[in-house]
Amino acid sequence: MKYPKIFLAIDNCFAIKRWVEPSEWLKIIKDIGIDFVEASTDNECDPIFSTRDYLDDWIREVIYHCEKNKMKVVNFFTGYQTYRTVGLAHYDKRIIDKIINDWFKVIIEQAAKIDAGIGFSFFAIPNRILQNPIKYKEKMKDIIEILVSLVEYSSKKGGVKLSVEQMYSPHQPPWTIEGSKAFLKSIYKLCNKPVYITIDIGHQCGQKKFRKMNFSEIKQVLANFKMGKNIEDFWLGPDIAYQYFFELVNNEYNIENFMNKLNEIMDKYPYMFSEIRDGDTYKWLEELACFSPIIHMQQTDGFSSKHLPFTRENNLKGIIEGKKLLHAIAKSYEYNNANEDFPPKVDEIYLTFEIFSSNIDSNYHIINNLKETLEYWRKFIPMDGITLDKLL
Repeated sequence: MKYPKIFLAIDNCFAIKRWVEPSEWLKIIKDIGIDFVEASTDNECDPIFSTRDYLDDWIREVIYHCEKNKMKVVNFFTGYQTYRTVGLAHYDKRIIDKIINDWFKVIIEQAAKIDAGIGFSFFAIPNRILQNPIKYKEKMKDIIEILVSLVEYSSKKGGVKLSVEQMYSPHQPPWTIEGSKAFLKSIYKLCNKPVYITIDIGHQCGQKKFRKMNFSEIKQVLANFKMGKNIEDFWLGPDIAYQYFFELVNNEYNIENFMNKLNEIMDKYPYMFSEIRDGDTYKWLEELACFSPIIHMQQTDGFSSKHLPFTRENNLKGIIEGKKLLHAIAKSYEYNNANEDFPPKVDEIYLTFEIFSSNIDSNYHIINNLKETLEYWRKFIPMDGITLDKLL
């Protein structure tokens, strides 16, 4: 059994709008005690907002200060600027072409210069497409073909590793464990080259809301509506299922016929529903960590994704535990999912702190939280590059 080397890294998103020059955020990260960095494109290196000569200068500055401080930018990652668009699923091909040519290809070229990978969340499915199973299938096929073309382009530029982030909800695929597996296999089958998955250990909070409701749960919602009670958000999947549901709220109906018809509608939209295990961070790690060269790290209570630091206070309330996380990653390497349908398992994993700071946090507070975060994780990963079996 070949286990991966484990590294601790940090996304420089904590520094956005504060420490914006490479010399600044690299020094702070080094002072904290971390040598490996993920560069958020939000922190002044997004190709859409930058000129090519500026990015060339940015790369030169990164190289200089990394060599000076014995550090390395190991990955680039998209930020909020790219996250706020449907991106590669855009309804206008001109926008898709611009994203491919002016963002992806540029960032691939820049990453190749410093031997870095790329992670991204750069597409979401518009509701009009989501509500039509045929159009949804076509759109996903289009996205996969684009990613195949990008991994082919990447292979010509030195083999920059691409990693798609798993998200929370049906309109942000891949968002389920089985959906992520199908995603990985689809791309690998087409080009025999890997595109990987970035697991964020706080993103499983969304999947809990999108499970397919059972008979008794739907019956209870119906009863509450009829009694005029306030109803919490409930999930039936496609809009047409809600339309059918509300048509019957104020009418007489045969409950068995109603449920059969509702299930018949929902069954046409399997991509809109999660399973219980999809809401479990550790299940994601057990089944997919071996295909996740980047794992985004945040403390979470399992019900929200606030990208909190691993402070003593947060750890008391949180579900992420160091040893438990490492054991879950190990299971993914021991699990018999290594076959020709899947890409090769990764041999290095960067556990990358993606800690957000508030606009009203003081500099001291931000840096102190990051120091405490590293202090906690060094109990389990005392030195970077140790193989997982030795850590356990």
